[in-house]
Amino acid sequence: MEPKSQNTKHVPRYHGNLRSHMIEIPVCISKASGIRVFGRRIKSLAFTTDVSIIRNINTDAIIAVYPFTPQPAIMRAVMLAADMPVFAGVGGGVTRGDRVVRLAADAESEGAFGVVVNSPTENATISRLKQELDIPVVVTVVSEVEDIKGRLQAGADILNVSGAAKTAHIVRAIRAEFPEVPIIATGGPTEESIMETIEAGANAITYTPPSNGELFALSMEQYRKMIEKK
Repeated sequence: MEPKSQNTKHVPRYHGNLRSHMIEIPVCISKASGIRVFGRRIKSLAFTTDVSIIRNINTDAIIAVYPFTPQPAIMRAVMLAADMPVFAGVGGGVTRGDRVVRLAADAESEGAFGVVVNSPTENATISRLKQELDIPVVVTVVSEVEDIKGRLQAGADILNVSGAAKTAHIVRAIRAEFPEVPIIATGGPTEESIMETIEAGANAITYTPPSNGELFALSMEQYRKMIEKK
């Protein structure tokens, strides 16, 4: 057995029986620098609104963005379930202008750590959000041709890069021009893709956990095998 490096710290672990099957994010995400928000260092964000997943995942924060018109009831349910910070989606695509600002103000009053707006959001709306809120405004970036400088001048606090297979490339391009801007980015499905995104310059990684249906299918398969053995 090789001796442990002097820089390696032993981290005691406790799982318990009932929570031994909870979702653990890839360990490599810990290599990200993180972003400090109100004193809390955030390296990992789970991309989900499923309250059963939220209660059983070890991520630093939740990014609650979904493909429907944002609704306060959904936001409150997520924040009630979460024992970690929540970054709440408030629209910016189909939902625009005044409604985005009202949803964001409601999210802040409910305890959100930040609000997330979609890529089509106008810079004028970002500026209004900055005038109204005392929490970070996270602006989603989906392409390297977007006007990042304009976003930052409008008041974007954090960029959320979601460019599918091109995410690392987009992060690298942003980091080359704006070395200090906080960047959250999707890490992809493998440790290799996560590390590529971190090395490109992402400070924090969004992780998409398996769905409730996928996890339950695994449990059912195990139950079938147990019965067959009997």
